[in-house]
Amino acid sequence: MQFAIYCVDKANSIDLRMATRPAHLEYIDTKPITIVLAGPLLGADGSMRGSLFIVEADDIVQALRFSEADPYRKAGLFERVEINGFRKVAPK
Repeated sequence: MQFAIYCVDKANSIDLRMATRPAHLEYIDTKPITIVLAGPLLGADGSMRGSLFIVEADDIVQALRFSEADPYRKAGLFERVEINGFRKVAPK
């Protein structure tokens, strides 16, 4: 099943994001879960404001464990994290 993991950064946290980014990218490169799509959420000015993942997981618990182990989340970067089931309908 696919899950969307939507993460919103805390205000004024770009320094924390950038300091933690190498560890975050290294974690992603270990392929701890099947990542269908991932990348930063951007503000109107193009600055990074959060993260979005679409992942394949056996269940929401596996998606949650992946999210909780992310160095960004461990560092306290996110104001909030939402994990929801996701079903792709387009493109076919």
